[in-house]
Amino acid sequence: MEPQPTILIPKIDPEKNGEVLESKKKLKIKPIVIVIPSVILALLAIFIVPLLIFFTKVKAEYAKIQPILVASSFSDVNKIKTNILTIKTSVSEVRNSYKLIGWMKIVPYFGSYVSDLGHGLNAGGLVFDAGEITLDTIDPYLAELGFKDNGQKDGEKTAQERIDFVISSIPGIIPKTDEISKKFAEAEKELSNINPDRYPEKIKNIPVREKLRSILDLFKKVSSYISDSKPLLESMPYLLGIDSDRNYLVLFQNDKELRATGGFLTAYSVMKVSKAKFEPVSSDDIYNLDARYKPVLPAPIAIVDLIKGPYVLSQNIRLRDLNYNPDFKVSMDLFTQESKKVGLKNIDGIIAVDTGLLVNLLDALGEIGVPGFGNFSTKIEPKCNCPQVIYELESFADVEGPIIWDPITGKIILRPANSDNRKKIIGPLMNSILANAFGQPKDKIPKLMDSIFKSVMEKHVLFYLYDEKAQSAVEGFGIAGRIENYEGDYLHINDSNLGGRKSNLYVKQEVDQEIIVTKDGSIEKTVTITYKNPEKYDGWLNSVLPNWVRVYVPKGSTLIAVEGLEKKYDSYEELGKTVFSGYFKLRPEGVSKVTFKYSLPFKKSTDLKMFIQKQPGTDAPLYILRSGKLEEEFLLNVDKEIRIKL
Repeated sequence: MEPQPTILIPKIDPEKNGEVLESKKKLKIKPIVIVIPSVILALLAIFIVPLLIFFTKVKAEYAKIQPILVASSFSDVNKIKTNILTIKTSVSEVRNSYKLIGWMKIVPYFGSYVSDLGHGLNAGGLVFDAGEITLDTIDPYLAELGFKDNGQKDGEKTAQERIDFVISSIPGIIPKTDEISKKFAEAEKELSNINPDRYPEKIKNIPVREKLRSILDLFKKVSSYISDSKPLLESMPYLLGIDSDRNYLVLFQNDKELRATGGFLTAYSVMKVSKAKFEPVSSDDIYNLDARYKPVLPAPIAIVDLIKGPYVLSQNIRLRDLNYNPDFKVSMDLFTQESKKVGLKNIDGIIAVDTGLLVNLLDALGEIGVPGFGNFSTKIEPKCNCPQVIYELESFADVEGPIIWDPITGKIILRPANSDNRKKIIGPLMNSILANAFGQPKDKIPKLMDSIFKSVMEKHVLFYLYDEKAQSAVEGFGIAGRIENYEGDYLHINDSNLGGRKSNLYVKQEVDQEIIVTKDGSIEKTVTITYKNPEKYDGWLNSVLPNWVRVYVPKGSTLIAVEGLEKKYDSYEELGKTVFSGYFKLRPEGVSKVTFKYSLPFKKSTDLKMFIQKQPGTDAPLYILRSGKLEEEFLLNVDKEIRIKL
C-alpha cells in the first residue's frame, strides 16, 4: 500500500491572524483618507482660491478708486481725465482677475451671479471708453463753460460769450456722438442680461434689488439720452437762430393752478433768438389775448361742469383753456390754430415754462433785483410757506378777490388789481433773469446749466416747434411733452385744477398700484391716488380744489370699479390709450382718495413691463408698486420704465 500524500494545514496563530486582518483594514481605509482631503484641496484650488484672489483684487482696486468716487466733483473737470484713466485701469485689472472665475458661470444657481458680474465688468469697460471719447471731444470747451481750470485769467468773459463759443463748435462735436452712442448701446446690451429679480430684496437692511434695478434703469435712460442727443445737436443752429433769427411764443403755465400740460396759461411773451442771444419782444396777460378771441369749439364736459363763470353763457372753450389735452403737441396744435385768429403769427414755435424753472434758476443765480418791483429769491416766505418769488408773483397778479363774469356778455366785470396786466412784471422779470444768467462769471455756469437741464428733464419746460426736423429732435429727446406709445402696461395720471385758486401750491399726491394675477392669467390693477392739502383755507391761494382726474391706461383695459369720485365720466379712448376719468373736490386740511380698479387687455407673461409718465408741472409724487412679495417705492420726477416678474 502506497503512502498517501500529506496535507499540511498551516497553524493558525490568533495573534498573527489579527495582524493580517488589521493590515487589510488599513489597506481599505487608506484610499479614503487620501481621497477626501484631495477632493477638499481640489475644491479649494478650483473654487475658493480663485474667488479669494478675485475678491482680494477687487478690494485692492476699490481702495484705489474710492477716494475718487467720494471726492469727485463734476463742476471741475480738470482732474476727470486722470480719474477716468485710474478707474478704467482698475476695472481692467478686475476684469483680468475675473478670468479666474469666469468659467464658474456654468455652475447651477451660483453661475448666474458670476455671469452678471462679467456683464457688469464688460459694460464698465465700454462706459469708460465712451467717457474718454467724450472728454477728448469736449475738452476744448470745458474751460469756456467753467468746468475746467485752464490757468488763464478770463473771468471777465460773460456766460453769453462762452455759450457763443460752444455753439459755434457744435458741428465739430456731432460726428463723435455716433461713436459714443455705439459704446453705450453695447454697454446697455451687456447690462440687459442682468435680471434684478433673482437678487434678494434686502441684505442687512440694504435694498439690494431696488438699488440694482435703479442703477439699470438710470443707465438705460442715460444711454437713451446719449443716442437721442445727435438730432438735437444737429437742430441747435436752427433752434438758436444761428442761420436766421427765430421768434418763439413763450407760454407761462402756472403749475400752482395745475392743468393738463403743466399749468393754467396765465401769460405769454414773444422771445426773439438771434445767434444764441435771447431778447424779449413783448409780453401780455392771457386774458387780454382771450378778450379778442371768439370761442367756436366745444369745451370738454368737465370744464363746463366745474368752471361755472365764463361757461354759463357759452359752452365753447376759451383760448386760455385750450391746453386741456395731456399731449403737449396736440394741445399746441389746437392753440396755434386758434391763436392765429387773434394775431399771434410769425413765430417758429412755442416754449412752455412753469414756476419750477423760475425756482431752479433763482436757486442757481441767487437773489435778483427787478427794477421797480424789488428783489426776488427762493427763500421761504412764512405768509404762504412757499418760495418768496412765488408769493410775490401771486400777490402782484392775483390780489385777493374773485373774478366775476357778466352772465349775458361773458365779459369780466370785476377783477382784483393787476390781474389784467401781469405783463407789468413778466417782462421786467424775464429781462432781469436773462441779464443775470448771461452775465454770470465762469464759476457759476455749471450750476446754472444744471438748473436748466433739471428743469427741462423734469418737464418744467416743454418745446413745440413748427419745423418738422426740429420737432422730431425734441420729441426724440423726450422734452416735447408727448404721451408715448408703449407695448406693455402704461400709466399716466393727469390732474386739472378747474376753479380751485392756487391750491396746487400745497397739494401732495401719492399713487399706490397693486397688481394681482387671477387664476386664468388675467392681470388686475388697483390704482389708488391719495391727495392731501395740509394748509388752511385762505380764499386767495388755498381754496376748495375741484380736480378733474384722468387716468390713461393701455388701450382695451376694462374698468371694474371706481371709488372716491363725485362724478364719474364714461370711459373713452384717446391718444392710443383707454381713459378713466371724473372729478372730486379736495378741501384745505383735507384728504381725498380716488381708486380705479381695472383689468389689463393682455394676460400674464414672464415679466410685466410698465411705463409711467409724469405730468408736466408736478414735482415728484410718491409712487408705491405692489405685486405679490414685491413692494417698490420711488419718486416720479421723470418718466420711468419698470420691469417686474409676475
